[in-house]
Amino acid sequence: MAKIALGCEPVVGSLTPSKKREYRLTNRLQEGKRPLYAVVFNFIDSRYFNVFATVGGNRVTVYQCLDEGVIAVLQSYVDEDKDESFYTVSWACNIDGAPFVVAGGINGIIRVINASNEEIHKSFVGHGDSINEIRTQPLKPSLIVSASKDESVRLWNVHTGICILIFAGAGGHRNEVLSVDFHPSDIYRIASCGMDNTVKIWSMKEFWTYVEKSFTWTDCPSKFPTKYVQFPVFIASVHSNYVDCNRWLGDFMLSKSVDNEIVLWEPKMKEQSPGEGTADILQKYPVPECDIWFIKFSCDFNYNAAAIGNREGKIYVWELQSSPPVLIARLSHAQSKSPVRQTAMSFDGSTILSCCEDGSIWRWDSTPPPS
Repeated sequence: MAKIALGCEPVVGSLTPSKKREYRLTNRLQEGKRPLYAVVFNFIDSRYFNVFATVGGNRVTVYQCLDEGVIAVLQSYVDEDKDESFYTVSWACNIDGAPFVVAGGINGIIRVINASNEEIHKSFVGHGDSINEIRTQPLKPSLIVSASKDESVRLWNVHTGICILIFAGAGGHRNEVLSVDFHPSDIYRIASCGMDNTVKIWSMKEFWTYVEKSFTWTDCPSKFPTKYVQFPVFIASVHSNYVDCNRWLGDFMLSKSVDNEIVLWEPKMKEQSPGEGTADILQKYPVPECDIWFIKFSCDFNYNAAAIGNREGKIYVWELQSSPPVLIARLSHAQSKSPVRQTAMSFDGSTILSCCEDGSIWRWDSTPPPS
């Protein structure tokens, strides 16, 4: 288990907005009465950078952000099980480039929807409980990873429908896994976090032949020799409560718990002893009234900024790569009072979306600075 390094105090950002970038509310949609748990822009395909998906109840909806704040509905998928409640959605693609929307939730089934014909491409059954997050490998967008209440993380190939690896076992999570993320440049590395208060970093390097095999497998997916990865290469206890969102920032880690802040830290591994090492806490980005779990932050494509909502319907936009951290903007509206479950920043950060507990979607657009 990684120890917190002593000595250097983390740099804490000031909650005084810098007004570096001003945003104005340009749209509000009421999708339905059921909570919306996830919203995500498509960063996989440059043709669809302004397209986003939401999930709530048993519905997956795809929208397009147009000029002047307009949001157009492109398509909607309603699951056959009316009791399904989707918690997470991610964009992926087939090896021929067809865009996929991948969703999972309370039923533990992953639905891979082909957005080009609005049909289910595949359904993945394997997790023994609900799915809390799905993420896509940016360098190989046919690979997705899922984090589950069943205490495991699974790696899937959306092209062939194969479960390649299961990250669980002796060194695995001891409670629900709430979030997972692929490293942006090291294709072998993922990080996961959850209700056991830890962040775990895993390596797929020694199992990579199975990943490659999954693309050429022609037999029944259930006959694939799925491998267990039982031991992470690094375990950190940076938080003292549930960790419900983690994202790589280069080789550093951004993670949050239920204590009103996002933490930036550096995992320092000991080569000789896997799982050991230290976590250097570098910076803290305060987020007032962010003390309930299952609130997730998002970043623009280049990780210049992060947007995060709170339980009172406000959004905080932090500049990630400045020290001390700079609060770019605080977004609030008199009618926005419901917890913001997730935000989505557009490719360049000029649009911020939020999806809320009351079933609403809010769109904020940056106003051009005065010339």
